[in-house]
Amino acid sequence: MLARWLPAAINTRPTEWSRAAIGMAIGTLASVWICSLVFGIEAAQHLIGPLGASAVLLFAVSSGALAQPWSIVGGYLCAGVMGLLAAHVLGRTLGSACLAAGMAVVLMCWLRCLHPPAGAVAATTVLADPVTVSLDWMALGPVMLSALVMVLCAVAYNNLTRVRYPKRPAEPVPMVPADHPPIDSQAITADDLKLALADMEAFIDVTPQELEKLVHTSELYARRRSIGEVLSHASA
Repeated sequence: MLARWLPAAINTRPTEWSRAAIGMAIGTLASVWICSLVFGIEAAQHLIGPLGASAVLLFAVSSGALAQPWSIVGGYLCAGVMGLLAAHVLGRTLGSACLAAGMAVVLMCWLRCLHPPAGAVAATTVLADPVTVSLDWMALGPVMLSALVMVLCAVAYNNLTRVRYPKRPAEPVPMVPADHPPIDSQAITADDLKLALADMEAFIDVTPQELEKLVHTSELYARRRSIGEVLSHASA
């Protein structure tokens, strides 16, 4: 029971941590600075919290579905719209801010652009600073500008540091012709993994195709290890 609370191992090197940290700092600074030039420092500083959280995803775990360009741009748009709607209909209260964040999650899931920091954008749009409040519906401007700048920084920095971004869709595994059945009829496929993910009824930040590739790669290493053990026993 207590072991479930222990942190899981991070399968990255310290050099990757440093790379992500530098990118996060650059991306957040650029987003806030450019936003302040257009809309003022107050509106820009109001978004620094969600932007910092987005930077962690875009630079540290850029391969995840939550960190792709449509996730942050669409997520910030959904959050901004829901926040302004809640503020106009229900007023700028703590309850309406929480409700706006919940409605933003539903809209993001529907539009397939779930981005966790956008929940904070929805809440902070309701409980905004006086400068942002005075912008009314134009408050979407700093929200979307900062999101776009963050995406551009992530695209430039990640690729310059040899991290492919945005993530390309996983290539589908070739279909086996009907007259050539697979050697192992119990081999796991992307369709099997898709059904398993549906049974779990939880959001997992990975696609069935990526899981299938991971399974096949693991099987390859397992076969290599098995062959190595056989050869070592034979030589002994």
